[in-house]
Amino acid sequence: MEVIASLLFALAVLHTFAVKSFERLGHRYPRHAGLFHFLGEVEVVFGLWAFVLIAFIAAVSGAAEAIAYAEARQYTEPLFVFVIMVVAASRPVLRTVAGAVSMLARSLPFDSGVAAVWLCLAVVPLTGSLITEPAAMTLASLMLAPRVFRQGLPEWLKYGVLGVLFVNISIGGTLTSFAAPPVLMVASTWQWDNLFMAANFGWKSAIAVVINATALTVLLRRHVRAQLAADEPGEDVPAWVSVIHFGFLATIVAAGHHPVIFIGLFLFFIGFTQAYARYQDPLILSEGLLVGFFLAGLVVLGGMQRWWLQPLVSSLEPTALFFGALALTAVTDNAALTYLGSLIEGMSEAAKYMLVAGAVAGGGLTIIANAPNPAGVALLKHGFQDESIGALGLLLGALLPTAVAAAVLLL
Repeated sequence: MEVIASLLFALAVLHTFAVKSFERLGHRYPRHAGLFHFLGEVEVVFGLWAFVLIAFIAAVSGAAEAIAYAEARQYTEPLFVFVIMVVAASRPVLRTVAGAVSMLARSLPFDSGVAAVWLCLAVVPLTGSLITEPAAMTLASLMLAPRVFRQGLPEWLKYGVLGVLFVNISIGGTLTSFAAPPVLMVASTWQWDNLFMAANFGWKSAIAVVINATALTVLLRRHVRAQLAADEPGEDVPAWVSVIHFGFLATIVAAGHHPVIFIGLFLFFIGFTQAYARYQDPLILSEGLLVGFFLAGLVVLGGMQRWWLQPLVSSLEPTALFFGALALTAVTDNAALTYLGSLIEGMSEAAKYMLVAGAVAGGGLTIIANAPNPAGVALLKHGFQDESIGALGLLLGALLPTAVAAAVLLL
């Protein structure tokens, strides 16, 4: 069963690289465009193959066994990412953050549009250490979308921005012990607190984030629109409404390990947005649900990969472990990778550091490498050709910023 699960996992990974091809087939064969479009939705991929796995378990071992396996998985992360995406993307939160970015951009000694892009790629990812990486990904994506991910910008440059954004989000959450999923998996077991993370990871990650953002912004400077996201038309949001929205955001982050609590808070949040609908834009429920579905599928498929991942991780020396984690993160969620490492007894402090450093450095290489990545894909894919993001394009766009992050964390 584990071998079959690994084969299905491999097919799911290959499927993510084929989404562009399915979209093209949809244009070529309009009669079946709906099916090809469905198969070309990257957020559907892992959920689809997870259902294949559940069906296979039911056929071999019975429905009760299949249901027991599905119910034994931990779905807190998919639920949290869904909830935090919707709340962070609400108009009061987005307008407030965009307004702060606009004010900072105008105070910097160069073009405000270019400065805003730099802030979205450098400062917003670092705030992920406080508001969590999924929230930072949501805010950065929504502010970058109208100015970078649009018609007229070269496709290779869009993939470059996407790669920098994904890498910077992955390492930008390492200033604290609770915001980055791969760090969260080991923090309590290895007793890594906020001070430890800031001293051993945070300042290095900040250097890499600034280097990546600055280099990419230099390439982008001639293509950036001058209008800031905060300048979009719409009714002004009263300060008290914004305060309540940020209150929901803060309490949901604080309750991030307790789905019963943050789902309840989310229901109150939906009720509040309905009561004051004139200050709201449509909530991104469908995008958030697709991302949650993707991550839940990854949880189901990933639950049977321990048989080959854990022996591989435990057999590597610290330096080899760094590069092994960097590579393995591209084909499996980095949080799952570090969780397996936390189960290994007797790991040296150097090996622990190398495992987590490699996992976070490689978090931008693929869509499945880091939990917030599907959120960025869902919010930005409409700015690409065929309205889909190619896995190979993302991989190429993330190579250089990954190299920078790896070099800083390793050296």
